[in-house]
Amino acid sequence: MLEATLSTGVTLRYAAQGDPSGVPVVLLHGLSDSHPSYAPMTAHLPDHIRAYALTTRGHGDSDKPEHGYRLDEQAADVAAFLDAVGHESAVVVGHSMGGYIAQQFALDHPERTVALVLMGAFRAIAGDPGLVEFLAELEQVEDPVPESLAREFQESTIERPLAPGQLEQAIAESCKVPVHVWRGALEGMLHAVPPSEAGLITAPTRLIWGDRDQYIPRGEQLLLAAAIPGAELLVYEGTGHAIHWEEPARAAADVAAFISPRGPLRPRLAAAR
Repeated sequence: MLEATLSTGVTLRYAAQGDPSGVPVVLLHGLSDSHPSYAPMTAHLPDHIRAYALTTRGHGDSDKPEHGYRLDEQAADVAAFLDAVGHESAVVVGHSMGGYIAQQFALDHPERTVALVLMGAFRAIAGDPGLVEFLAELEQVEDPVPESLAREFQESTIERPLAPGQLEQAIAESCKVPVHVWRGALEGMLHAVPPSEAGLITAPTRLIWGDRDQYIPRGEQLLLAAAIPGAELLVYEGTGHAIHWEEPARAAADVAAFISPRGPLRPRLAAAR
């Protein structure tokens, strides 16, 4: 496990793999997850991708400050992380909460966003009744977060059985997250203007969505695709919210194909190295 101390005042843990001179790709996880959540998928990425799986503030073994969970603050962490690892720009891959942060990053830092891959990504979270209810439930929770809450949350994201031990690892990582981070991250998303409504996201974008996603209806995913000019939507049938867990090899292949150095993004990818 590696760590980077950022100009935004936090030290974040991360994992890195692939050719250091390859295409830089930053992977952002969902609420209560951490960088190991990407391990099943990154195992299938080609070596020409320099993949950085980042544990965002408050999660896993990264710093857990009381504040800093607004969407723009978390996007600023991503920019500061790129500075720390020596990249001017990168492809940003985000799942769930990470997809919301990725959209905000693309809006705030278009010149640093080579492309986006959004997996199980929200278009708009403000007022989402399920998440509002979950936030209210968290008001009654104290540290440490009960294992039962973490288990119920993680199980709600999957449709198919996972590899042995994978769900238990995800639950253990969720239990590392203090209650104030669960609340702060949720509030940060619920109170933010949806990035796709706050401005125009211009980065080339691929959306990957499972048609059994309990959090994001098909209509919402179609609206997100329509809000980002030229965005491409891939639908995984029979797959839940945690696409990169249920279909890790397929997700890796679709990420790699989108940012292939021989594909239409070649000039943008070459400039990012």
